[in-house]
Amino acid sequence: MKFTIAKADFIKVLQRIQGIVEKRNTMPILANVLLDASDGKITIMATDLEVFIKDSSPAKVTEESSVTVNARKLFEIVKELPGDIIDVASGKDDKVTLKAGKARFNVMGLPSKDFPVFPAIDETVMKELDAETFREMIDKTSFAVSTDETRYNINGFLLESGSGRVRMVATDGHRLALISREGISIDAGSKEGVLLPRKGVMEMKKVLDEKEGTFLLGITQKNAVIKRDNTIIITRLLEGEFPDYSRVIPKDNDKDAIAVRGDLLSSLKRVSLLSTDKIKGVKFNFSNSKLVLASSSPDIGEATEEVDVEYPYGELDIAFNARYFIDMLEALSDEKVRISLKDPLSPGVLRPVNGEDYTYIIMPMRL
Repeated sequence: MKFTIAKADFIKVLQRIQGIVEKRNTMPILANVLLDASDGKITIMATDLEVFIKDSSPAKVTEESSVTVNARKLFEIVKELPGDIIDVASGKDDKVTLKAGKARFNVMGLPSKDFPVFPAIDETVMKELDAETFREMIDKTSFAVSTDETRYNINGFLLESGSGRVRMVATDGHRLALISREGISIDAGSKEGVLLPRKGVMEMKKVLDEKEGTFLLGITQKNAVIKRDNTIIITRLLEGEFPDYSRVIPKDNDKDAIAVRGDLLSSLKRVSLLSTDKIKGVKFNFSNSKLVLASSSPDIGEATEEVDVEYPYGELDIAFNARYFIDMLEALSDEKVRISLKDPLSPGVLRPVNGEDYTYIIMPMRL
């Protein structure tokens, strides 16, 4: 294998795959990136067996072949090579040589035949979607995804489509985030919804973050795939059943408090500084068109702050995890938010004042 490539192009495709490469030493080949030089381009592939990525970049190919080499080390070398052009070659011993200016690196590789096969793609299920819309749906729900690996069915996002609307839902059992968008749909086959793993979705989002425009999304029985320009990412779907989120959303929270989002966010950040590090609990006291936030830590002290709100009801004391509440407020961009409550032991609901497309549920705490 021999090819010449612009350093900037090589860095771009190698950087894109770094988050997918397997970091654990379970299978040495998974720490590698597959380099395939053919048809006037270099194609790269990486996987951890759950997420697969394929990308390509123009190159001057003088000898077609393929090889695998350590992805992290290759990326580090390419970034530090001098000049703007890099010559890459490999021989029968799978050793990869990189030359630029007066620098030369020889890096041991592994045979490309040992690299996992990239899954086949069914182009017929691909649908064109707006990148900004899908990116927004991820941003407004990703903070609620569970990181508890024993609860695999909530280690990702539920994606549903029907009646010209797409919903994305995430929960960790303490909070739930839901966003829906009208006028778009996906083809999930016979399934009402699919479970997308967090890692795969966040890697997809990196590609969507690069520019505005559209991309292709497809769902099969086992995988979800996105395609944008030369980049293809495939992620295995999670197995299991997502909780019935419709049962979690309170229907009878009849006490609404309306607050300026930025003011509440700033106050909550300040007051939470003196909450205990482990549980981050903050008391919310609603009464007479005001909200008093309070926190305390036995070893440090206490803090209170008053926030103006619209609240024409009797006094209500409730406590929430400040970090969870802050996450919800930061995910929104609306000027005002509506906090719907029932009593100190029932979940709170947070929505924008002007819209029902976002719904956030947060469980109360006992303090």
